[in-house]
Amino acid sequence: MFKHLGKTRTLKHNLRIASLLSFVAGIVNVAGFLAVQRLTTNVTGHFAFFVDEVFKLHFWEGFVYFLFIFFFFLGSFVSNFLVELISRKNANYIYVIPTIIESIILFTVALFGEILINENPNLIAFSLLFAMGLQNSLVTSISRATVRTTHLTGLFTDLGIELSQLFFYKQEDQKTRLYSSIKLRLTIISFFFLGGIIGGVFYATYELHVLILAGATLLIGIAYNDWKLRLILLQRKIKILHKRK
Repeated sequence: MFKHLGKTRTLKHNLRIASLLSFVAGIVNVAGFLAVQRLTTNVTGHFAFFVDEVFKLHFWEGFVYFLFIFFFFLGSFVSNFLVELISRKNANYIYVIPTIIESIILFTVALFGEILINENPNLIAFSLLFAMGLQNSLVTSISRATVRTTHLTGLFTDLGIELSQLFFYKQEDQKTRLYSSIKLRLTIISFFFLGGIIGGVFYATYELHVLILAGATLLIGIAYNDWKLRLILLQRKIKILHKRK
């Protein structure tokens, strides 16, 4: 799910990572908005508000919106910096550190978010945007931009394009490629939607503690991937031993 990079990835790998991370993003999107009335998984809306506040000469408010954009960017920068750094030592574990950092942020906001809402609600938005920048950059790097999980605008654009292409591309290999891509888009959208529903339902009772579910989902994904990697390495060792015999 995490360990395969670029061309070595199959549709199965992309579907797994897409479902996991889009589910997490859906929870964060709804929980963050309900908590602080801010978008916490993408920055498109923040850029519009930033420009609006600057034109109104509300420079402090504009600066806050700029910081929303900056923290998403910073998360993306840090994530890819870590990926490049770790890949030079062990490419099998490039995903671990960024994902753990994201989990820690989600757990921290879940545990201390109620205090921050009263004292500094923008800090919650900064933290969640940083976490989503980490996630979006990580999955983009791993999948070579095939999978994106934190916002849906581009996904619906791509889905519309690919559905229209079904009327024109009739060759078997073209149709297979389109069906695979459409399946991936629909998976991301569906799990983002599912995460949003679960985030909204549980937020009504548990408020920001629902982010514990998002953080735990990431850790489960890491544990599963590590187990699969160890199993593959063990199978390779067994094959080598059999060949020597």
